[in-house]
Parts: sequence; C-alpha cells; structure tokens
Amino acid sequence: MKVTVSRKAHFNAAHRLYNTEWTDARNALVFGKCANPNYHGHNYELIVSVKGEIHPETGFVMDMKVLKDLIRTEIEDQFDHKNLNEEVPEFKTLNPTAENISVVIWNKLRPKIEKDLDVSITLYETPRNFVTYNGE
Repeated sequence: MKVTVSRKAHFNAAHRLYNTEWTDARNALVFGKCANPNYHGHNYELIVSVKGEIHPETGFVMDMKVLKDLIRTEIEDQFDHKNLNEEVPEFKTLNPTAENISVVIWNKLRPKIEKDLDVSITLYETPRNFVTYNGE
C-alpha cells in the first residue's frame, strides 16, 4: 500500500523570462510583461509530495520534520527574496519559467530523499497558474 504525504512551503522571488538568442521585440512578443528588463515578482507556493510504503516501525512514509528541513535549506533559503536570474546559479543560463523552476527544485530535493520514494513538485506561480513535475 502506497501513501502520498505532502508539505507546503512558499517563497517570494523575482525573475525575467527571456531568451538571450532573441531580440527584445521577440522576447516581448512571446513573454509579454514577463520579459520586463527590470524583472517582476511572484509569491510562489510550493507543494512537495513524497509517495511510498508506510514504514512498519514508524508509521511514516517520510518524517515530515526531515522534509520540512530539506525544503527550507535546499529551496526556501536559496530562492526566497532572490532575483532568480541573477542570484540562483541554476538560472544563469536557464530561463526561470515555472516549468524550469519546478524541475530545478525536484533536482535539488530528489538526491536527498530515499530512492524508494517517489517525489513530485507542484509549484504555483499564481493562484491559477501552476505546474507539476515528478521526474519524468
């Protein structure tokens, strides 16, 4: 029997969506206001879900205190109140779309969670726009 446990977190960050290979006009056409050279920000909501068997001794899929601490050190401390394009190394050459941010978060957390557990990231950029990534 597999069960999914989830932890919610949030961070505030600025970013600019643009492709360095394109002109400013093409970036504005494709990314609209999100291509603003002066950046813009979001209040990101993050849900990290871990799926696996319930441990017979603890009754846990994963200790939620451990997951909370991983999210804080690996994601919140590194992303919160940052300019993603300028201050987060992964986005020096990677466009910080919600899709790419979710993959980066998954890549940061996956190696730190037991291999027999499935990890899924749901990232809300706005209350209506969100992405989910599970490593596929």
